[in-house]
Amino acid sequence: MKKYAALLRGINVGGKKKVPMAELRSVLEELGHRDVQTYLQSGNAVFSSAGQDPAALARELEAAVESRFGFPVKVLVVDGAYLRAVAEACPFPAAELEGRQLHATFFSEQPAPDRFAAIDPAAYLPEEYRLGDRVLYLYAPGGLGTSELGAALHRPAVLKGVDATTRNWNTVAKLVELTAD
Repeated sequence: MKKYAALLRGINVGGKKKVPMAELRSVLEELGHRDVQTYLQSGNAVFSSAGQDPAALARELEAAVESRFGFPVKVLVVDGAYLRAVAEACPFPAAELEGRQLHATFFSEQPAPDRFAAIDPAAYLPEEYRLGDRVLYLYAPGGLGTSELGAALHRPAVLKGVDATTRNWNTVAKLVELTAD
């Protein structure tokens, strides 16, 4: 059994795509996963599974969520080792920042760096970003809600064909803790 985190995109935001966490836990348990926990109301679940293919686990959960709730939801599944690697590779001083200032956008696949070529980093200072392994780290001192760089990085033209979901650093740190062996 391996520990995974499921990151559901765009649920429970503004009263749309409501997925109660108790029901999400039930869906995961019905799929045969164990040690199921959810974190916050924003679509974070942790579970243990004998399945070894995160993409297959994500597709299975997407189908189950759509069947249960009647709408599609993109899901990324990552294992605990990957989450630890993301945290350890963070190019920003995470321990010195507030969790709302640092974000990780997780990708379904590695986007080519040239997708970001039209974004002039100097135009957005003091906000900054760095690409990692299927993740984008964003430092936004004012928070994501007012981040102009965050908006530019998430334009459809930049991320076309790549599923992405963002978590603040507090959530990333908690998911690392919950998926630790």
